[in-house]
Amino acid sequence: MKPNSLRARLILIILPPLLVISLIAAAWQFRTTSDRAESIFDRGLLSAALAISRDVALSDGDAISPPTRRLLNDTSGGAIFYHVYAPDGVFVTGYSTPPVLSNATSDASTDPQYYNSTYQGEKVRVLRYRDSTVVSGVAGIFSITVWQSADVRSSFVRDVLSRSFAVISLLVLSVAVVVWFGVGLGLRPLLDLERAIAKRTPSELEPIRRAVPAEAQGIVNTLNALLDRISRRISSKDEFISNAAHQLRNPVAGVLALAEAVETAPNPKAAQKRSAELLLAAREASDLTNKLLSFERASGTDILRSGLPVELGAFVRDVASAFSQQYPNSDVELVYDLPAGEVIVKGDTTMLHEAVLNLLTNSIIHGGPELSQITMDLSQDGSNAVLIISDDGTGIPADRHIEALSRFSQAGGGPGSGLGLPIASRVMANHDGRLEILESSSGAAIKLTIPLAD
Repeated sequence: MKPNSLRARLILIILPPLLVISLIAAAWQFRTTSDRAESIFDRGLLSAALAISRDVALSDGDAISPPTRRLLNDTSGGAIFYHVYAPDGVFVTGYSTPPVLSNATSDASTDPQYYNSTYQGEKVRVLRYRDSTVVSGVAGIFSITVWQSADVRSSFVRDVLSRSFAVISLLVLSVAVVVWFGVGLGLRPLLDLERAIAKRTPSELEPIRRAVPAEAQGIVNTLNALLDRISRRISSKDEFISNAAHQLRNPVAGVLALAEAVETAPNPKAAQKRSAELLLAAREASDLTNKLLSFERASGTDILRSGLPVELGAFVRDVASAFSQQYPNSDVELVYDLPAGEVIVKGDTTMLHEAVLNLLTNSIIHGGPELSQITMDLSQDGSNAVLIISDDGTGIPADRHIEALSRFSQAGGGPGSGLGLPIASRVMANHDGRLEILESSSGAAIKLTIPLAD
C-alpha cells in the first residue's frame, strides 16, 4: 500500500476510530451480556427452587415430579443440583452435601440468597431459598439449596460475545473492503481527468470539458484558468518574438550599413561623420531593445503577489528627480501636486518607475516645441490612488487614443519606439489598475489608477 495513496489515507482515517468504537461496543456488550446471563441463570435457579419446594410439599419429600426433573436436568443449558433439609436440620431429599454458605451471607434470612461457592472442586452459582411448608406432618421453614456450575453461564457469555465479536469484525472488514473498492470507483472520474490532462501539449491548451465530481470541479476550474494563462502567455511570447524580429530588423540593418560606410570612408573626416551617425543608430537600436525587454517584463502576472508597499508621494519625488537627471538641459518645468497624507499601494517599484518615466519621456519627445510644463497630480479616489500626468504640449487627438495605446504605433508620428504608452498600460493592468487617455483642451493628459494597499 503506497504511503501517499488516497485509499490508504482513507482507511487510516476511517478504521482507527471505527476500531475504537468497536472496542467500546465490545466492552459494553461484554458487561451487558454478563449482567443478562447472571439475571437469566439466577431466575432459573429460583424457578427450580420454587418447583422443588412445591414438589416436596406435595409428595411429602418422597419424589420430584417429572417436569421438575426435566427442569433440573436441562435448565439454561446445564444440570441443576439441589438439597432440601427440614427445620430441625434433617435431610429431606436431594444431594447430601450442598455448597457451603458464604460467611458474609446471613443464614437466617428468608429472602432468596445468591452466592458463589465451590462444589467438588468446581465453581458453582448457588441459591439458598427458605420456604414455610409442611412435609410429613412437620411444619416450619424448610431450606432449599440449588446450584449450578459457573461454566454454564461462562459458556453462554462466551457464545454470545463470540457472535457479537464476529459481527463487529465482519463490519470492520466490510468497511475496509468498501473503502478500498469504493475509493477506486470514486476516483475513476479523476483518473479520466488525469488522462485528459496528459493528452494536452504546448500547442493544445484548450480548456478541459469533462464531467467530474462537484468536489473536483474547483480543481478543473483552476486548471482551466491556468491553461488559459499559459496559452495567452505563449501567444504573447510568440507575438513578442515576431514583433522584436520585425522591429529590430531595420535598426540592425541600418547599424550594419553605417558600419560598412565607416569602413569604406574615403577620408578621416567622412569616417568621423559616419561614426557619429553609427553611434546614434546604435543608441536607437539599444533603446528599442530595452523598450522591447521592458514591454515583455511588464507581461508578468505575479506583481501583486510579490509586490511590496509603495508610498506614491515619495515615489513621485524619486521619478521627478530621475527625470531631471535624464534631461538636465531641458527647459520644460516639471511640477507635482501631492496630498498631505500618505498614499500607499502594493506593487513593483521598478516597473512603476519605468512606466511613469516613459510617460514623462513621451511628453518631451511628442509634446512639440510649445511644451513648457509637465504636471504630476497625485490624489485618492475612494479605494484607489490616482496619478494624472498632463502637459501643455501638442496633445493626443481623441480619434487617435486607441492607436496611441497600440504597440509600435504613434498617434502623431515622430521618433520613438511606440512602446511607451503600451508598457505603462500593461504595468497598470498587472497592478489591477488601468491607464486612460483623458480628453484635454490643451496638451495631453494620462490618468493612472491603482488600488490602494489593504
